[in-house]
Parts: sequence; structure tokens; C-alpha cells
Amino acid sequence: MGRVHSSTILAETISWYCSLLLALMLVLSCCESLATEDEETAIRISVKYSMYRPCDEIYVVREGETLHTISEKCGDPYIVEENPHIHDPDDVFPGLVIKITPFKKK
Repeated sequence: MGRVHSSTILAETISWYCSLLLALMLVLSCCESLATEDEETAIRISVKYSMYRPCDEIYVVREGETLHTISEKCGDPYIVEENPHIHDPDDVFPGLVIKITPFKKK
């Protein structure tokens, strides 16, 4: 048998460790993407079901909402009439508390 140089052994050892590190990084990246997909799915499901959930009688306005979007979401076309503290329908801000009375069709 021929002699193996120490530089060849060193190169093979480094190559083996690099391969192991690469495999470990690949496994970790797959796990991270699965967790992200699960979180996105959970968010989509919660948004989907919150759209069909009836609004509570006391509603707190969130960022980006208008009286029109709240009215459609909660089924209350008379929000302004039922909330005398709203002087200007265009002046709705996050944190504003309003009363919701869903309109029921007969």
C-alpha cells in the first residue's frame, strides 16, 4: 500500500466537516420554512373566521378601519346614529370605542 500524505488526510477531514455543516444548515432551513408556513396558515385561518364572527356590542376601532368597513363587517348600517359621541364620521381613529347593533333582516 502507498503512503497517504498528511495534507490529503487534512483535506478529507475538512471536506467531511463542511459536508456535515452544509447538511445541518439545510435541515435547519427546512424546519424554519415549515414553521413560517404554519404561522401564515394560522393567521389566514384566524382572519377568515374573524370575518364571519359577529362583532361584540362594544367595538374598539383598529388601525385602518373606517365606519364604512366596520358597518359592513359587523352588519350595522346605523353606527353614526347609535353613537352620538361621533360628531364627524370621517374622524374615526384607532382606539375609538363604539356601540354596535347588528341589523337583522326580517
